[in-house]
Amino acid sequence: MFNTSLRILNDTAEAEDIMQESFLDAFRKLDGYSGEGSFGSWLKRIVVNNSLDALRKKREYVPLEEIGDELPEDHDGGSEEEIMLQVNEVKAAIAQLPDEYRIVLSLFLLEGYDHEEIAMILKITNQLSRTRYSRARAKLLCMLKEKKLQNTYRYN
Repeated sequence: MFNTSLRILNDTAEAEDIMQESFLDAFRKLDGYSGEGSFGSWLKRIVVNNSLDALRKKREYVPLEEIGDELPEDHDGGSEEEIMLQVNEVKAAIAQLPDEYRIVLSLFLLEGYDHEEIAMILKITNQLSRTRYSRARAKLLCMLKEKKLQNTYRYN
């Protein structure tokens, strides 16, 4: 639950606050839990909604630039250390994405929501969810490709 909030807010202290608030909300609304679906998914929905509410309160809207859809070269794998370095680079790149992109990407790839659920949660259209995901993915790939080129030039 904490990781879900952290991926949305991109702020450890705020994610911790949201976690506490979410558990209190869940306790207060326990009689509202219908038993339909798992308790964990009900609690996760509270965490996601509280995280999004907190983000909306502090958000400054920045226009999103148009992005190309460039793909990085395939990688044949490597040592565990190299893989961990790549994982950390991906995490850092995701954290740098604009809120609109990072949230949809996290909810879809990491939390397992489909675009209809994301659209309902964010109060956007299904198509906008798909568009933001596509642009987030393209921007993430572009950022990773640029990072790889920077590292190549630095060591050559």
